[in-house]
Amino acid sequence: MAQNVLGEELQPCNHDPLTGFYRDGCCNTGAEDIGVHTVCTRVTEEFLDFSVSVGNDLSTPRPEHGFGGLRPGDQWCLCASRWQEAFEAGKAPPVVLAATHAATLEWVQLSDLVAHAI
Repeated sequence: MAQNVLGEELQPCNHDPLTGFYRDGCCNTGAEDIGVHTVCTRVTEEFLDFSVSVGNDLSTPRPEHGFGGLRPGDQWCLCASRWQEAFEAGKAPPVVLAATHAATLEWVQLSDLVAHAI
C-alpha cells in the first residue's frame, strides 16, 4: 500500500472531480507518471491564476480529455514540481498531508508542506 508524507497509508484525495494520475481518486504515482502528480491540494483562485500564468490552465473544461475544469475549493492531485514552483512564487495551494504521496518528498520539503497543511 502506498504511503503518504506522514509515513501512513495514503488516503484518497478526491472523487468529485475525480483526481489522480490514474484517475482513482488518490495521488498515486508510478513510472508512467512523468509529472509526479502526488500533492493533494485544495486549489485556490490565486493558485489557478498562477497556474494559467505559467502555461497550465486548470480552470478551463477540456471535455475531450474528460476534464471539467477546476474551481476554487476543489481538491486535486498536483504535480510536485508545480506545487514547489507555486510555493517559491508565494502562490502554493493548501495541502492535505494524509492524501499526499510520500514520493512528493523528492521534490518538496516536508516542513513546507506542513506549513501549508489544511
